[in-house]
Order: sequence, then structure tokens, then C-alpha cells
Amino acid sequence: MTDAVELAKALIVCPSVTPARGAVFDALEAMLAGRGFTVDRFTAGEAPDGPVENLLAWRGQGAPHFAFAGHLDVVPPGTGWSAEPFAAEVRGGLLYGRGAVDMKGAIAAFVAALHRVEQRQGTISLIITGDEEGPAIYGTRALIERMAERGLKPDLCLVGEPTSVHRLGDTIKIGRRGSVNIWIEVPGTQGHVAYPHLADNPIPKLVRALAKIDAIRLDDGTGWFQPSNIEVTDLEVGNPATNVIPAAAKARLSIRFNDLHKGDDLAARIRDIAVAEAPNAIVTPRVSGEAFLTEPGVLSAIVSDAIRAHTGLTPELSTSGGTSDSRFLSKLCPVVEFGLPNATMHKLDEAVALADLDALTAIYADVVRRALA
Repeated sequence: MTDAVELAKALIVCPSVTPARGAVFDALEAMLAGRGFTVDRFTAGEAPDGPVENLLAWRGQGAPHFAFAGHLDVVPPGTGWSAEPFAAEVRGGLLYGRGAVDMKGAIAAFVAALHRVEQRQGTISLIITGDEEGPAIYGTRALIERMAERGLKPDLCLVGEPTSVHRLGDTIKIGRRGSVNIWIEVPGTQGHVAYPHLADNPIPKLVRALAKIDAIRLDDGTGWFQPSNIEVTDLEVGNPATNVIPAAAKARLSIRFNDLHKGDDLAARIRDIAVAEAPNAIVTPRVSGEAFLTEPGVLSAIVSDAIRAHTGLTPELSTSGGTSDSRFLSKLCPVVEFGLPNATMHKLDEAVALADLDALTAIYADVVRRALA
């Protein structure tokens, strides 16, 4: 198969809720067979965040080395679809299915693009994980380690995330904000509400800490990034009794931050506030990614020029949205993200226009030619 629509259908019909393994990787490997690629499939990690299957494929040798990165895992489809979510049904000029947009469609378009490119020099690689939508512990990070073992280091990397907003080609991502989740637990001493001197209520301490945290203004944004923000995402006491002072109170925070900050520094700031109000507070941070920025340059120009040549659009360079695996790949080389319109990603009846798959294939082929020139 060389057509992006047929390739996308072959991937979508393989249910691959994160972490993806097995059939969907069989399908991708079959698409690369006979095309001169060396394919390395491996499994990394153990429960609870693994095992995760990954695929690394490369063709050619030496510089320039252009990499395409993406993920075959998808979020759960949920209920209420107008058709079976893994049926890959085509109707009304649209291909429906979980992963059609995020991001099996882009992977299919890139593979189809390879059939249009005559590679005369350099290296092309695919960095494909089965765990981007999940914890992302044993996915792209494990692939980066595998590449280092094999002496593979890209010069440029394109991630096929669905970045387009209103029309294919209107937006590419040159950076992403970082993310840290923080759990705060304030222990207390359970007791009867009529005898407060015999208890220690943790709720007021936690509330005071959260009020101080909520008052923080981290920054006003930068030339490329929106302001960083702190959000309280959960509060838990779990006290069903009206006459009992609880033994503990808990909260969870999520901070999305720009390149003015580091995750560990923000976690330390939150810890200081919590401990000031409750000296025995337990603060547990988890940094899922640091902010990164690929300054406008060679890679963004290559992608922008290819988009302009095939759509007439000049894409906006953006850092909006959530995190992606680019946060890991940015440590290797310049990285930008460009892919399909994202209006239906993670939604019921996720769908991609057949015309957009064809156009994306042409753009990706043009990008590869320019990158290897």
C-alpha cells in the first residue's frame, strides 16, 4: 500500500489503547517492509507503567539525518460513537476512527510520503512509541536511549502531532510549556469537633497554603510563551462524619510553565509554602516535562516553505497546547511539530478529511526532500 488513506485504515483497525503493543506495530512494520529500512522493535519497562512496545526504523547512513517521530497508542474511545471506533469507516469524505487524527493519520501520511521520495543521501528514521498518551516513561525516552546505543542522532526532527487549528497548515509548534503535578498531604489528628483541643485539624492549614499558592503570579509570559499558570486540580478529605475532625487533608496541583522556569524549582517553591503553613506537610512532585523552544531557523523554515508550497498558507509558529514527546526529543536536535487539523482529537467520532491526508502526504514528502538536500 502506498496511499495514505489505506495506510491509515490499516493502523486504525488495530485497537491500540495506550500502552499500544502487537498488531498495530505489526501493521507499521509491514508498511516499511521492502523499503530498505532496518526495523528495531523492542519492549521496555514493567508494570505499572509498562511494558511498552516501541519501534525504531532507519534507512541510509550519515548526514543529514532527518527523523519523524510519533505514537501509535490512542486514548480510550469511550461510548457514543456513530460507528465502531476501530472500524476505519469512510463516509462523506472523512475517515472515522480513534487515532485518525492523533496520530495514526500523520504516521500513515509520512510512510506514504516515503514512497514519493528518492533518497540519494543521508538518513531517514522513524521514532514511534506505543506510550505517548499514557505515563510516557518507557516510550520515547527509551527510544532515545536505544538510538544512542546504535549511534543514531538526528540533525532535525519532525513530530506528527495534530497542530493545525482551522485548516491544514495554519499552525506548527516550535515549543511547548513544561508540566509538573504536585500532591500535598497535610496530616492532622482526628478528634471530636466538640473537643478541638484534643485534635489537630489539617484543613485550615491546607486552605491557607492553597490561598498563598493561588495568589502566585509566576510570570507575564515571554515572546513565544503564554504566562505560566498554577491550577488546583483536586481536594480530598474523605470525611463522611459531621462531628469528626479529619486526620488528613490532601490537594493536587498542576503547573504549566514556560521556559522561564524549571519543574524542580517550582516544586521547591510550592513545598516551601506548604511547609510554612503545615510543617509536617508531605509534598510529592512529578515533573512530566520541561518547557522547550526551537528558535525559528532552518527546520521551521523547511516545514513552513513546504506548507506554503502546497497550501498557500504561511503557518503561525506557536507554543500553545499541552505537552508532547517533543519535550524529550528536543534534547537531541531541533524539533518542530506539524500535522493534521486537531478539532476532533480525543473526541467521539474522531475523523480526518481524506483530502487532508493526501495534502499532508505531499507536504511531508516535500519536507523530506528539503531536509535531505
